[in-house]
Amino acid sequence: MMILPQQLRRRVYLFLLVGFAMIGLSSTASAQGYSKPKMAGELRNLPEREAEFMDWGLGLFVHWAHDSQLGSVISHHMDMASDKHLERVIHELPQTFNPKRYDPDEWMQLAKLAGVKYMVLTTKHHSGFCLWDSAVTDFDIANTPYQKDIVKAYVDACRRYGIKVGFYYSPEDFAWNYREGYPARGGKMPSEKRKELIEFTKVQIKELLTNYGPIDALFLDGGHKAELAEYCHELDPNVLVTRGEMVTPEQRLPKDPIPGPWETCFTLGNQWQYKPTNDNLKSGSTLINMLVETRAKGGNLLINVGPKPDGTIPIEQEERFRELALWMFVNDEAIHNIRPCVVAGSKDAYYTQSKDGKYTYAIITQFTEAQPDPNNRIWPRSTRKQFVLPDLIANAETKVTILGQDHRQERYSDRIDLTIHFENSAEGLSMDVPRQQRLYNWRNWPNAIVLRFENVDFIQDVSSSTP
Repeated sequence: MMILPQQLRRRVYLFLLVGFAMIGLSSTASAQGYSKPKMAGELRNLPEREAEFMDWGLGLFVHWAHDSQLGSVISHHMDMASDKHLERVIHELPQTFNPKRYDPDEWMQLAKLAGVKYMVLTTKHHSGFCLWDSAVTDFDIANTPYQKDIVKAYVDACRRYGIKVGFYYSPEDFAWNYREGYPARGGKMPSEKRKELIEFTKVQIKELLTNYGPIDALFLDGGHKAELAEYCHELDPNVLVTRGEMVTPEQRLPKDPIPGPWETCFTLGNQWQYKPTNDNLKSGSTLINMLVETRAKGGNLLINVGPKPDGTIPIEQEERFRELALWMFVNDEAIHNIRPCVVAGSKDAYYTQSKDGKYTYAIITQFTEAQPDPNNRIWPRSTRKQFVLPDLIANAETKVTILGQDHRQERYSDRIDLTIHFENSAEGLSMDVPRQQRLYNWRNWPNAIVLRFENVDFIQDVSSSTP
């Protein structure tokens, strides 16, 4: 078997990917404004690494810097700010940043339980403050009372827990701009100065990609991403560049599936960084349903936490992730190592399938969250729900079970009925499903139930194959 050189493999892969997109979903993606970023050179993410990325499904974003002390939006308070404000942010605020309770193992334990496969830490956001000791600036963690390398501790903890290591890095640098006499944004910067900034960012990217061992993913957020993505692959051909090379919608989900790989990122509340007051956190059910919809449409969900200035995750955020953890403990096989189906589904039910095509998962989101009437909306234990899956059609070999729930009727008394009834109808596959597993003392369950099908067809596939 002939092994193709790396650049040729990339070209072949890109040709096939573009061909697939033109035949399949690219017109939909383009119409929604989700086109892949333009690249500066020939180096790209390795296809095998992109396929691996599509398996992960769920990532944890961490927005954290020295200005978390103020509970302010990360970095952006420096935009259009006075010189006095900028002086205090750059020279005064680091003097009180001392996250004595920072323990990345605690982050990893929560992430692991919630089914997180990769994490992305803001090593440097737009402010320019670095969570490692950078050789080209003093605006970093080494010049705080804490002094220790936050990035190294994070990387080591990721590896201890088997979580893929991701870095966020901003090519914008508001502190660099201020030192050079330019506004954070919107200022007139001559091309020579811009070149200086690019060289500055390359030094820092090299530090990140060479000082901590192999890094799995890099999220570039800001200007000149195309050139920097090329540089990242020069430094490490195996690193995955997400933003900068993939489609990465922010704070929104696409209406229709996008050809993979792609990633969407969301705040848990109103703000990326820690917000001690006036926040509005998403419920656990909302978080779960966002993950389900993202996976059904072929993407990864990167959901954010904002640690407190002391390094701990706020209890309100932790609570949401523990609700997600319970759901993933039961249903993670419908989220990890899957691919989208020919139909994504809708707000009542979404679909994923195992990579080998053996199983199709129908994730029933119709009965989630107790609004407006909890007796009608959520799914109590020991009750049945009747609903229709309009996209599916059963055959003589079709089998269906509920993830996490025992289905062996012979083990139980006659008063417990575990039988799932289904039949084809004019509207689709009519389902009559009992829920028996007791996940809450409060027997109503406000989150999605997952049905696992063997040998089931999509009506769209059957229709397209009919002469």
